[in-house]
Amino acid sequence: SFQTLGIAFDPDTKKKAVKTILARQHPDGGFGGGPGQFPHLLATYPSVCALAIVGSPGPEGGWDQIDKCVRSILLPQSQASTTLTLTNCTPTVVVRQKMYRFFMSLKQPDGSFLVSRNGEVDVRGTYCLLVVATLLDLITPELVAGTYDFLRSCQTYEGGFSAASQPYFSPATPPELLPEPRPYLGEAHGGYTSCAVASLMLLRPVVTTSTSGSLAPFPGIDSSNLLRWAVMMQGNAFEEGGGFRGRTNKLVDGCYSWWVGGLFPLIEEMLGEASGESLHAEGDRYADATEPEEDDWADTEDSLFDKEALQRYTLIAAQQSTGGLRDKPTAPADAYHTLYNLAGLSSAQHRVFLSKKRTEELRGTWVDNDGFVPTKEPILEPGEVERPSSTAPDAASTTGSSIAESDEQRKIRRRETYAEALAWVEDEGASHYVGGEGNRVNATHPLFNLTMTSSRAVMGYFYKQA
Repeated sequence: SFQTLGIAFDPDTKKKAVKTILARQHPDGGFGGGPGQFPHLLATYPSVCALAIVGSPGPEGGWDQIDKCVRSILLPQSQASTTLTLTNCTPTVVVRQKMYRFFMSLKQPDGSFLVSRNGEVDVRGTYCLLVVATLLDLITPELVAGTYDFLRSCQTYEGGFSAASQPYFSPATPPELLPEPRPYLGEAHGGYTSCAVASLMLLRPVVTTSTSGSLAPFPGIDSSNLLRWAVMMQGNAFEEGGGFRGRTNKLVDGCYSWWVGGLFPLIEEMLGEASGESLHAEGDRYADATEPEEDDWADTEDSLFDKEALQRYTLIAAQQSTGGLRDKPTAPADAYHTLYNLAGLSSAQHRVFLSKKRTEELRGTWVDNDGFVPTKEPILEPGEVERPSSTAPDAASTTGSSIAESDEQRKIRRRETYAEALAWVEDEGASHYVGGEGNRVNATHPLFNLTMTSSRAVMGYFYKQA
């Protein structure tokens, strides 16, 4: 929220924030909701994103301490309940291996992921995992095998996506996943749809560089029906203020300003792929546009949703006079709704698109390097004794198998993941601000919900392109 508002933190506040976040890192990888808690994907995502904002390289910057600072020590039986110790960080070769193993321990045979050990399958968890894996250079074909098909199976007849789907397996030994039937579980929902669509976009460079086929134009996804559903989620400007609802026949809610309102750049990219054309030609038609008066909206606005109405809902209905933003009038303000109202306001103010020109520039400046390679060897610090992990073993470690990838394939996959993730750019000439520029917030990356600056910084470091 602070970053969207353009408010920077002083060095001391950043240092304290990094220390607080790292205290929630689990010795077996991932982050919990608090110190000593089991790791959870829905806690790992905001932890890593927060480190992307306040962190930096270096001994106390937070980025180098992922998988390096928290160590698990085998203690005497009398202290068995205390297995977590924090020590001074020292450089090691254990770079994000525990995070990767935590992710693999949650992977299911149908390509989905549990949100935590013994937890439920949920597309929100898939999204959280893929964002972290993309930012930290942890994406591998092994990690995302089958994930596209899982996400595809969650699209409902309405066009949006549900939380999960029901897999069926053959009676063979070992059982084989059946491609059909695979019914979705639950109704289309704004949060699930946002997570599913962003996940599909994050998977695209991985799948297209790991197989002979291509994800374009997203086979099995009904993009037109998805667009219809998303458009219909916006409430009437006169009766419901122009906010978004999360499900059919429900009331509008400020958080869906992002979960649904933030979907449209991704849907536009999907539709462009499906038609074989980019919806945003380089040298956009708005390049020389000047900021219009509010009365000129009808002459210039060609968005897929009513951006002016959403801005008015955020500024008038969702904003609380005492500070913060909320679900709707009469509801109290809270941090969650403040964040997603602001992110939705950003999506309504700015036009962000995937630039083919920027993609080529990033490919051209890519510097080859080894990058992350998973290892099956035990991870031990000097003086540390191996102990059983608190996370379940992953499929590859129990079968001894993994998806083979050549050095050249890994190089191309990493380059394409990096280039496509950072090729989202703002069309400066297409920005509109209800109430004037005093209400402007920063543009937000449609996949990460971070600013473009933070996205470039953290990925540049972990992909060794900085």
